[in-house]
Amino acid sequence: MLALLGLSAPVMAQEAAQASSDEPIEVVVTGFRGSLQSAIRTKRNESGVVDAIKAEDIADFPDLNLAESLQRIPGVTITRANGEGRQISVRGLGSEYTRVRVNGMEAIATTGGTVNSGGTNRTRGFDFNMFASELFNSLSVRKTASAEVEEGSLGATVDLQTARPFDYKSDQLVMSAQASYNDLAREVTPRVTMMASKRWADGRLGALFSLAYEKRHILEEGANITRWTYGGANSGFNAASTINGYTIAQINDTNTATALYHPRIPSYVSYDINSERLGLTGAFQMRPSEATLITLDVLYSDVKTTRGEHQIQAIGFSRAGTGKPQTIIKSGTVEGKNIVQGVFDNVDLRTQTAWDEMETEFSQMTLTLTHRFSDKLRGGLVAGHSKSDFSNPVSTIITFDRANSQGYSYDFRSRLPAIGLNFDATNAANWSMIDGTSEVRIRPNFVTNTFSTVKAYLEFDVNEHLTIKGGLDNREFGFKSRGYYRTTETKVDTLSATDLAAVSEVFTGFGRNLDQPSGNATSWLAPDLNKFAAKYNIYCNCGIYALTDINNSSARGQWITVDETDSGGYLQADYRFSALGLNWRGDAGLRYFKTNQRSSGYAAVGSTIKLVTAERTYDMTLPSFNIATDLTDDLVFRVSAAETIARPSISSLTPGGDVGIQGANRSYSRGNPDINPTKSKNLDLSLEWYPAPNSLYAFGFFYKKIDTFVQTLRQDIPFNQLGLPDSLLVGTTATTSDIFAVSQPVNSPGGDLKGFEVNVQQQLTFLPGFWSNIGVLANYTYVDSTIDYLTSTTPGAPTISETLVGLSKNAANFTVYYEVEKFSVRGSVAYREGYLTAVPSNDGNTVAGTNETLNFDMQASYNLTPKLKLSVEGINLTDEFNDQYVDATNRLNVRSHTGRQFFVSARYSF
Repeated sequence: MLALLGLSAPVMAQEAAQASSDEPIEVVVTGFRGSLQSAIRTKRNESGVVDAIKAEDIADFPDLNLAESLQRIPGVTITRANGEGRQISVRGLGSEYTRVRVNGMEAIATTGGTVNSGGTNRTRGFDFNMFASELFNSLSVRKTASAEVEEGSLGATVDLQTARPFDYKSDQLVMSAQASYNDLAREVTPRVTMMASKRWADGRLGALFSLAYEKRHILEEGANITRWTYGGANSGFNAASTINGYTIAQINDTNTATALYHPRIPSYVSYDINSERLGLTGAFQMRPSEATLITLDVLYSDVKTTRGEHQIQAIGFSRAGTGKPQTIIKSGTVEGKNIVQGVFDNVDLRTQTAWDEMETEFSQMTLTLTHRFSDKLRGGLVAGHSKSDFSNPVSTIITFDRANSQGYSYDFRSRLPAIGLNFDATNAANWSMIDGTSEVRIRPNFVTNTFSTVKAYLEFDVNEHLTIKGGLDNREFGFKSRGYYRTTETKVDTLSATDLAAVSEVFTGFGRNLDQPSGNATSWLAPDLNKFAAKYNIYCNCGIYALTDINNSSARGQWITVDETDSGGYLQADYRFSALGLNWRGDAGLRYFKTNQRSSGYAAVGSTIKLVTAERTYDMTLPSFNIATDLTDDLVFRVSAAETIARPSISSLTPGGDVGIQGANRSYSRGNPDINPTKSKNLDLSLEWYPAPNSLYAFGFFYKKIDTFVQTLRQDIPFNQLGLPDSLLVGTTATTSDIFAVSQPVNSPGGDLKGFEVNVQQQLTFLPGFWSNIGVLANYTYVDSTIDYLTSTTPGAPTISETLVGLSKNAANFTVYYEVEKFSVRGSVAYREGYLTAVPSNDGNTVAGTNETLNFDMQASYNLTPKLKLSVEGINLTDEFNDQYVDATNRLNVRSHTGRQFFVSARYSF
């Protein structure tokens, strides 16, 4: 299984060299313990609260990417897509509140995902699954602010640093090859990495190159319900419906507070995902004199993904007209307010196949110049540009339908529902494709983010106790989004049974390791997208399959541009003094910035749709203060206070709107170019005990007083009350009386966020013999923030008091390791408590959220020789499920899994 020889990143423990360092770092302690010691040393020397992971730590954790590595840091939790970490939250604040700098320069990387994992990223959040962890030799999470660090984060500023040639004293060449196996997809895929570094001209010139390449194949399977809704929605069930103990008026109650609820689109779904990730880094360093250092960093990553989908669903429960009003409840079981089991006649069913081809290219080039003008004066210049280009040129869904199916049943009394179809779902004669009902959706879409940065700074040592720092910076950010739709997605060829059979296939093998109830379908007829495309030429961009852009009501909302320029400067004093018998160090400063913002999108102006542009400017001055003291030789106490801001999500700034009609789903999302940034006043206290170079016991308390949160206000409103022209519905199956799920970002009242972190790292060297080689890493974070969510923009409207969206009150990590010269093994567990994703949710549900997760990983390695190391790793060993819900009653919305991942690797250092 281990056949491909490749090239791997360094797994040597040392700190990334600082730009002003004159000599490379000499590694004294190697291996996993050495990397932990290096990270502890970094944390101790900082004035503020900073946590870090060093090179060996990253490469040796059983992690697929940077997000998986970062979750080992106290206060950091992750959300996953396609079986691996995608975005992070820090101290309960989501990715929108976190800035990411790559090689010292702010950047945004965006990818695509399933609807249940966030879809296409059109926010400021950074998608960490763009990068393999082997490309970087240090990660740091800066949880407190200093004036010299650019504004833009409430949660943290995350620094990702690639390797540089001056990080190493000698030339390096390291290669590795890895075979990966997923027990659900049941396929072996390769992963290869390499790093080469060389210095010459007496060490004054250096170049480094690294590469990471991998293929992944995973399946994601489970239930997908698309929320629950109330009985009276979509004109209610047929009057002949009966549930023992309930009248038809109670069954079809339209009062969301008293109504009975049922699954909106009960379905099972299978995603087949193949990805190919290539990462390259390059660095060139030159020291023309002892006082000058020039560094050029280049980073490139390309992620290509294909995603196939097969789904079978009862779409009729969410359809008005000929859908739900024709459906008869033959019998049902009610628990609380939920119809958890039922048998039905006249249910509209659907089988659909989807295919997406996606690619994200990320590139960045950064030039850094540092110069020491004298013993007291030094300065630097950083200039760079980054671009993240996401393309989804093929995004297609084809559906077959079955109207008025008899004897359909569901049972949600187990977490995975039992679904009875009561017919042969593999027989083409039992399905149809009908013009006006079935759909062919073709929706290519594209997102581009760019960042350009220039900053300069000076530092002057007034004396041994005081250093004055000052600098100016300018950042220009650009965002462009666009998409294309067919004019009428339900305009299709009506197929005979013979024609339908010729463009279909039987999808089989569903439900492996899913533990679904017996009797559920494991195979069903599905559209064969390749055969259908070949026969009906759906990609010709002609006839009924022609694509439109701004002339299409659904596509038009994806045409968004945002340009933002942030100019700023800072003045900071770094101080060191002795008082009260203690040595103190820290910094105090002010940062001023001005933001110019211009956004455009398409919106209704009277009875027509026009391109609308909005402009605004705002500025702020943000103070910061950090102080730390060594209470004893091994006890450090810190206090940090600052004001920070986070800018609103990019796509929310559009003055336009987006009408979405997909199957039975109706939505309208509006932007808000006047949304205010979120400002916070912060206080951090930290007490840290360092009993040994590789040991740490830390307790930190944090408090944030936040002036406003950006809430996505969700309301269910008939289309004819939105003030939009009826012409937007031409060519769709929607009517003006249909209920649309309307969403818009608004500034809701702020609130307090508070919590604490506990961090323990200890090698058990005080134990005898074998036991002295064991070490433990453990951390726990508690966060709490309750805010008032708006239910309407009308003054005096009621509010909902709930936990902040994305906040897990409790999160913990635990790692135990054993390491000797030739052998090491460790296991890790990561826990994240459930969290909310929407307040309020749609269709009368009070909230939407994700339930708790508990992930187990492991790794073991053996050094055959000083140069050759063999390793085995296991990821997600318990095959943890992604379990999402709606309403406080925990109604199932999504439950899916991606299987276990195993790796076997060999690494050789020349």
